[in-house]
Amino acid sequence: MASTVFFLALLLPLVVDGLDNGLAMTPPMGWLSWERFTCNTDCKNDPANCISERLYMDMADRLVADGYKELGYEFVNIDDCWMEHERDTDGKLVPDRSRFPNGIKSLADYIHSKGLKLGIYQDIGSKTCAQYPGSYGYYEIDAATFAEWEVDMLKVDGCFADPKEMDDLYPIYSLAINKTGRSILFSCEWPFYQQAAGITPNYTQIATFCNTWRNFNDVDDSWQSILSIVDYYSKNQDTFVDVAGPGHWNDPDMILAGNSGLSYNEAKAQFMLWSVMASPLLMSNDLRHIRKEFSDLLKNIEIISVNQDSLGKMGKQIYSKSNIEIWMRPISPVSDNYKYSYAILFFNRNTLGGPQKVSVILSSIGLDNPHCYITYDVFNVKDKTVHCPKDTLTVSVNPSGATMIIAKSKNM
Repeated sequence: MASTVFFLALLLPLVVDGLDNGLAMTPPMGWLSWERFTCNTDCKNDPANCISERLYMDMADRLVADGYKELGYEFVNIDDCWMEHERDTDGKLVPDRSRFPNGIKSLADYIHSKGLKLGIYQDIGSKTCAQYPGSYGYYEIDAATFAEWEVDMLKVDGCFADPKEMDDLYPIYSLAINKTGRSILFSCEWPFYQQAAGITPNYTQIATFCNTWRNFNDVDDSWQSILSIVDYYSKNQDTFVDVAGPGHWNDPDMILAGNSGLSYNEAKAQFMLWSVMASPLLMSNDLRHIRKEFSDLLKNIEIISVNQDSLGKMGKQIYSKSNIEIWMRPISPVSDNYKYSYAILFFNRNTLGGPQKVSVILSSIGLDNPHCYITYDVFNVKDKTVHCPKDTLTVSVNPSGATMIIAKSKNM
């Protein structure tokens, strides 16, 4: 009888305060295992690449030693397949004893000793997507466990749950995390499962209870996947822009630079688009074996600065014709006459021919500061030019690539 009352209570509408953790004032940055390492649990035959404490310690080491940490990449995030298939006798989750022999708390201590933060994965339903124990019916127990382990970020998937119940379930889990007293960044997949089920997500509610949320399909290591996500975002951008801001961000999924599926130009375009869309920058790659051009891309301070801009305004697509798109994001500094600076992204979807020249009069895209703008390419910062609203800005954009120009608003 008590069990029946409990589960009915889960489904009652909530009239409560939302998430209150003061986190994610800018989009979170770090590394996440899923796209590159998926659910590889074969540590006997593939010890360097299986989901184990060794993998996450290795990536933490690389984030620090290779200069990612100092640029803001601070999370090392575990995804699915980290636990045993059964809870213990007290109902608590148990890390896989062979792959995490020292436990998650020990791993968290190691990650924290590097000045980094640890993220972990669970599911709002009865099972995770890989059919490990989910949190349904155990929200407070699991929240307390993660707090005890000193986890810093929790990604909560939505497999094996009814999307119609998610408007109740995700807030319950979010509030259980709040109740622990530990600041844990809460990442949801709530709207993704609802839109897939034909339910219109309530983004105002989602932003109240989640720091980040996935809207659309999982990214995979292909240009087609990236384009499908970009298309979904441009189609729904007015809704997404309205709800994004400090503490709550749309998440189009992982950054793929350094894997085999994207060319350098495609990886460059994804990284720039994600930065303009104010998205989390969670790399999923092998930092132990990454080519220098991809590593340098991921460490481009100008692109990162756009992503981490303190104004917290999500950018959007403002032009699309003949496979050429222009995306813009308002950024700081704001001039004395209250004119924003901008990151302007020129995106070339064409796959035939060479680099394409694209020209635009600044006033035609809303840049109207009479005191003009200092402009430069994010890969050529030293070559600065002054452009005024009536001037034409011309750039060259590679096929399946992008060019980002910063236009800093001038004072008198």
